[in-house]
Parts: sequence; C-alpha cells; structure tokens
Amino acid sequence: MPIKRTKYRWVVMGLLFILYTVANADRANIGFVLPYLRKEFAMSNTEAGGIISLFFFAYAAFQIPSGFLVKKFGIRTMFTIGMIFTSLFTGMIGTASSIFSLKALRLLVGVAEAPVAISSSATINNWFPAKEKGTATGIFLAGSKVGPLIVPVMCAWIISVWGWREVFYIFMVPGLLLSAIWFFFISNTPTESKFVNEAEATYIADKSIVEKQTTNKREYKMWWLDKIIRAKKVEPLTCPAQVFRSWDIYGIACGYFFAVGLSSVFMSWLPTYLVTVKHFAIMKTAFVASAPFAGTVVGNFFGGWFSDNVLGKRRKPMMMVTAISTSIMMYSMINAPESATLLGLLLFITGILLALGYSMYMAYPMGRTNKESYPVAFSVVNMGGQIGGACAPLIVGMILDKYNWDAVWMALAIGSFICLAIISSVIEPVEDPVQRPNT
Repeated sequence: MPIKRTKYRWVVMGLLFILYTVANADRANIGFVLPYLRKEFAMSNTEAGGIISLFFFAYAAFQIPSGFLVKKFGIRTMFTIGMIFTSLFTGMIGTASSIFSLKALRLLVGVAEAPVAISSSATINNWFPAKEKGTATGIFLAGSKVGPLIVPVMCAWIISVWGWREVFYIFMVPGLLLSAIWFFFISNTPTESKFVNEAEATYIADKSIVEKQTTNKREYKMWWLDKIIRAKKVEPLTCPAQVFRSWDIYGIACGYFFAVGLSSVFMSWLPTYLVTVKHFAIMKTAFVASAPFAGTVVGNFFGGWFSDNVLGKRRKPMMMVTAISTSIMMYSMINAPESATLLGLLLFITGILLALGYSMYMAYPMGRTNKESYPVAFSVVNMGGQIGGACAPLIVGMILDKYNWDAVWMALAIGSFICLAIISSVIEPVEDPVQRPNT
C-alpha cells in the first residue's frame, strides 16, 4: 500500500498567509493615519507622499541584498529576523516626536520588511510543486491584501478610542508573537521538516507518479493564446549572472512597477481622497477604503487558480488582463459616483481586476529560473515593484499640489497601459508550447 502523503505544506501556507497579512498591515496603517499625522505635523501633499514613499524606497533598495541573504542563510532565519524588526520599528513609529523621526522609522520598517518578502516567495517556491505554485502564490498574495482590508476598520476604531499613536503600538504585537512560531515550526525545505513524510517531499519535488501522469498538453489547447503571449521553451536561468542579463526578468520588474504603484496609491492616498473630496465620515471612509482590498483578496485567489488549472501555468495572460482592465477603471474614477455604496462597488471591482494578474509577477520567475536562483530573480522583480510603490505616492502628492484628483486618475490609467506594452514584450516560458492544429 502506498504511504499517504502528509499535507504540511498547507500548514506552512496558512502561517505564511497570516504573517504576511500582519506585515502588510504594518506597512498600510500609515495611510489611514496620514490625515491625523498632518494635523500634528504640518506638511504639504508632496511631503505627505514622501513619508509614504520612504518605506518603499528602503524596501526596494534592500530587495537584491535580501535575495542573496535568503539564498545564503535560508528562509527560516531571514524571515524571522525580518519580521521581528518590522514589528519593532512599526511600534516605535508611535513614539515619533518630529517629522524627522517619523521619516527615519518609516525608512527602517522598509529595510526590515525586505527579507520578509523574499523569504515568503522562496517559501512557496521550495514548498510547492510546479502545478500548485500559481494557486499558492495567489493565496499568499491574498494575505497581502487582507492586511490593507482590515487596517481601515481597525485604525478607525483604535483612533476613536485612543489615538493615532496607539495604532502602531497595537499593530506591533502580532508580528513579534508569530515570528517565534515561524522559527520553531518552519524549515528551509520540506526534506528538513520533521512534519513532512517522504511521500509529500517527493510530491513537492515533482517526482510523484500523479505529477508525471498529468500533462499540460491534454489540458491546454489554446494555441492562439500561446501565439499572443510569445510562449516558448527556454532554458531556466541557473545563476545570478544569467538573471541579471535577462530582459524577461527586467520586463516583469518594470510591469510590477506599475502594478505595485497603483496598489500603493490605494493603500496610502485613498482615505485622504475619501475624506477631502467625497467628505465621508471616519467609519464610512474606513469601509469604502477597504473595498479595493476586499476585491484583491477575491482576485488573487481566482487569478492564481485560473493560471494553474485553465491556462496551464501560463502567467502573462492574467498580467495583461489586469493591465488593460485597470487602465479602464482608473479612467472611470474621473467620474466616480458620490454614493458611498456605488463608489465602494466600483473600487471592489477595481480590486478584483488589479489582483487577477498581481500574483503572477511572483509566479513568473518560478518558471523562468531554478530554485537556487529564484530568490535573486524575484528580488529584482520585487525591487522594480517597490520602486513603483515608492514613486507613485510621491508623484500623486506632487500632482495634487499642482492639479487635482482627475489628473491623478488619468496618470494611473496611462501607467497601466504602459504596463501592458512592457509585459507584452517578455517571453512566456513553457515546457511544450501549443501549436496551431493542421486543418
């Protein structure tokens, strides 16, 4: 009788989901607190955008160093260290007594969280077989949007009961507790874990009979789509030198620049837009500001599953759908409805469309590299994304100081269209491209 496989990889995913929710809540809380910070520390729109951007600049700058650190010391150690310091620096923001200390601590949160992101993506790459990586990535990135989803309501309640400083004190605690759980229960690879039997380790390594019996050729027949997305069989990138010479990696990084930039604008500036332009009260602002992130949770789940099970592990199609649809939705925000319900629905749909291809930026390098080179490849991609996350809030602040929100929405629409053009230029790596049938 064959030995029944353990399913500990899904326990790993559950803990990763919770921890990344906490990490993203730590970075998102300042967006809701921003109007209250501006009352205590006088600042222009550009200065406010700069405080948001400092996290992303530091986060982006430490992506590639974090990739090499994760490659050297492993996901168990680097994730734990990164999460502990992310939580500590988040709590310390509550003690800020000047704009300078606020900026310095925001910068340190970005430095600390960089290895958390790379360790998380490397965990998925190490712990899941190829046919589950898109789904696992979608679940993981849904966690990244659950954080911003719960932040507005939690922040609104904490501020109404205590004040803005207590937001950071309270958000510090979960990360410290959960990082200890991660260190003691998660190993670098399945073969090192005492909770994983040989059958599951073999399955994850793509050597199981079930995996061999499954062929994409029988399941996927869309030859016309392979033509559009430039699907080709290519050799994987096996060392950092190859990664740094690959346009495919840089192209995905550039596309991620616009995707993360749009997400960071929602995270940082949407509450201000709702308060200053729509004149919503604090609780109404909280619920409407949560709407796009509720949509991204749905979109990440569906996008990852669809890529694995319908598109035969092809990642570009969902990225392209996201780029086209978000360009349309950003243009529609110029005439955004006054009703909180209708605006919340519009933002919810926008969130779904944004997330359909969002997780594919993490999954794409998994198919383009081997497991050893993946942390470095994703560090390049994520650096591009986080530079976008840094630039977008700052640019929004500069636009608002000279123009208005209509100009902001138009700029975001144009950015999504540029993203589509860049993504179209990279190769879709597949084992067996589908050819046009002879007729």
